Amino acid sequence: MQIPPFNVREIREQFPALRQKIYGKNLIYFDNGATSQKPQVVIDAINRYYAVENANIHRGVHYLSQRATTEFEASRIRIQKHINARKSEEIIFTKGTTDSINLVAFSYGELLNKGDEIIISAMEHHGNIVPWQMLCARKGLVLKVIPINTKGEIIQEEYDKLLSNKTKLVSVIHISNTLGTVNPVKEMIKKAHAVGAKFLLDGAQSIQHMKIDVADLDCDFYVFSGHKVFGPTGIGVLYGKEALLDAMPPYQGGGDMIEKVTFEKTTYNHLPHKFEAGTPHIAGGICLGTAFEFLSTIDLIESEAYERELAHYAEQVLETFEDLTIIGTAKNKTSVVSFNVKGLHPFDIGTLLDKQGIAVRTGHHCTQPLMDFYKIPGTVRASFAFYNTKEEIDFFAEALEKSINILR
Repeated sequence: MQIPPFNVREIREQFPALRQKIYGKNLIYFDNGATSQKPQVVIDAINRYYAVENANIHRGVHYLSQRATTEFEASRIRIQKHINARKSEEIIFTKGTTDSINLVAFSYGELLNKGDEIIISAMEHHGNIVPWQMLCARKGLVLKVIPINTKGEIIQEEYDKLLSNKTKLVSVIHISNTLGTVNPVKEMIKKAHAVGAKFLLDGAQSIQHMKIDVADLDCDFYVFSGHKVFGPTGIGVLYGKEALLDAMPPYQGGGDMIEKVTFEKTTYNHLPHKFEAGTPHIAGGICLGTAFEFLSTIDLIESEAYERELAHYAEQVLETFEDLTIIGTAKNKTSVVSFNVKGLHPFDIGTLLDKQGIAVRTGHHCTQPLMDFYKIPGTVRASFAFYNTKEEIDFFAEALEKSINILR
């Protein structure tokens, strides 16, 4: 498929939600870190599935079942090719990033022994903290945390000190949902492998912003959510290297993940079905493939550069505000600008921005330990996608100034 030149105006036309008004104002959607809006092709695909294609998959001999199965598996292949996985069997459909991490924590966790160590970073989302805490409590493992500096960057020297032959898994976010920091994960993966550890990369905030090549990264696991990459909610992906997935026991039992069932013994299905018990989110899986087909029409190198330019422009504008502090100033960051205004609560600012048609996120962003590090209750977060514009940022700045004046 030929990719046309990057044109934000043409891209915006494909997202009907961006054409609506909120409280009589044109919607400015700066909450892409929480979820992305959906292009018309994805919306049409969802409607089409339920209108004329609805059937269960992998079981039926009738036409609709065969058609749905073909489309579901075609979506798996499309995602495999997009992230450059070796085989489609390495693509496991889940409910989302959190579900994918929990799957690894349970299944890979069963291969670990008391005293083994898992490493995460201080900037992780709760979804990449709590599952490992639960695993450590269940199996007697040790959880270690890589500290960060005040810019919001992982301190690599401290990471080096934590790695040892006891390290069995490192699980780190690719791009911080709160700070926008882009972590140097390729180098971190090499270091983990040097001590024999596996590496899980949380791609919830990277899959939609940059070109992902799991073969080049050499990560052992890569996880993401469909709803953040312009697809449906309730669907996500776990990529895992085939040998690892083969070695891991199933996460859940039920239909489709079995090869043969008797009351005496059950044998399990081959990949990827071993980890997909029960009827999956069929519409979600098919339409996530549609989202990736849409994404293939976007020049991701150009869009990433554009999103970085948006974030840099927003920071330049916000730095002109008195008593405003940007939280997260890493040298390598993208898409996200978090900030606080002295004496004002983030929730109050967000509420007043909403009344002016601007959607931002306020709070701790499911990164409470990170907020504790900065000694703040939360932030106002503006997170961008390739359909946002500098004109929207200018209006956002005017609305923010009005909000601050009202609150003071």
